[in-house]
Amino acid sequence: MENKSYLVQMNGNGVHNKSIENGKSLSGNGVNGKDLHHVSVRGALYPSKAKSRRQRWDVRPSEMANNTLNPIRAIVDGMKLTPNPEKPMIALSIGDPTVFGNLPTDGAVLQAMKDAIDSQKYNGYAPSVGYLKSRQAVANFYSRPEAPLEAEDVILTSGCSQAIDLAISVLCNPGDNILVPCPGFSLYKTLAVSMGIDVKLYNLLPEKSWEVDLLQMESLIDERTSCMIVTNPSNPCGSVFSKEHLQKIIKVASRHCLPILADEIYSDMVFPGCSCSSMASLSSDVPILSCGGLAKRWLVPGWRMGWILIHDRNDVFGSKIRQGLVKLSQRILGACSIIQGALDSILNNTPPSFYSKTISFLKTNSEICFNELSTVPGLNPVMPSGAMYLMVGIDMDRFPDFKNDVDFTERLVTEQSVFCLPASAFEYPNYFRIVVTVPEEMMVEACSRIREFCQRHNRAGSTESTDLDH
Repeated sequence: MENKSYLVQMNGNGVHNKSIENGKSLSGNGVNGKDLHHVSVRGALYPSKAKSRRQRWDVRPSEMANNTLNPIRAIVDGMKLTPNPEKPMIALSIGDPTVFGNLPTDGAVLQAMKDAIDSQKYNGYAPSVGYLKSRQAVANFYSRPEAPLEAEDVILTSGCSQAIDLAISVLCNPGDNILVPCPGFSLYKTLAVSMGIDVKLYNLLPEKSWEVDLLQMESLIDERTSCMIVTNPSNPCGSVFSKEHLQKIIKVASRHCLPILADEIYSDMVFPGCSCSSMASLSSDVPILSCGGLAKRWLVPGWRMGWILIHDRNDVFGSKIRQGLVKLSQRILGACSIIQGALDSILNNTPPSFYSKTISFLKTNSEICFNELSTVPGLNPVMPSGAMYLMVGIDMDRFPDFKNDVDFTERLVTEQSVFCLPASAFEYPNYFRIVVTVPEEMMVEACSRIREFCQRHNRAGSTESTDLDH
């Protein structure tokens, strides 16, 4: 077959054909202006336009990239953190329980990983939502009579952070808004704003052990509100909501037909004497996407194994939300296959003594911190009931040397080599967050240095202030 095509030119004066061979005109000077020509490739004709080319390089970041901001990094990166060279640094700012080496995971968890590797069964790609066996293991572990789960209700993810990302992505469109706790985990806002989703902050009340201000929360809801995020137990507060309070939150969601994204990564990490009900176990009608993972309870945050539990007993989500989660999970082809292979053994063979030992340590450190700082004039710690954190209020009127919590914590590093995260990172000024996973002797030393720092800068007068606040 002869490898030619023909130009059909419509210029108002008739139709003109020009033979074109190998992309070049065989008559005249070729095709220019707005004319169209066809390029023949192996006998097939493809339309082509004359294209203008860029005159210079102009490669720009996307709007999503420009709109992505981590508030913690934005604040911490702007701080001048120069520790006192005469005092070793004590970092109470990092929410990673493995940093100091005093909280290793259990041997059974490590053995499960070794067995998964040695089996050579998990070196390939897993389904984007996870292996069926691994999903069933998670479903069995968290299923309750009042909130049953099957494998199809579980999506395995690359850490709890990806679970939250998928949950927000499947429920929300640009221009929608979500309800987020204040103070709350900064990632919610980071993800939402990058997607063009507005964030509305509902208040947690420190005087009520960080319970939700329900009236204020409900006042934020409008026709573009697409979901409510509830973090229980809480980062950064360490609070654990009672069953009764959770039921009140669910009632608000029910009145407005709002699905709930339940961030339950610290599920079961509660101190003795407290209980932590899953939101799904209390809901009769509100559909809930519960996000969790191995990171905190099993002390392996770097392993990046998370999950979404889909609780939808009245089929409000239907098939479309489930299909949406499957499609979104295909963007990165799922969680690490080796850890999926170890998941059944991790969940079923970790001894209860491992969990109780971890919780006992966190409670002891929390009590040390709370008791020590409660007697420091100008500081108002709030005793946690779970998770790994404690929030401390600063009476800024007593510390006129500092403009705000960022300035306070920055100078604490400079003078005492103790780094606490300013709660402005959680959009809650004049507080700071302490991570209670450090070794006990470090916690005692850190509290002593914080006391010394406050005594030096408290301008209310030591005698006058000793009986105030507590």
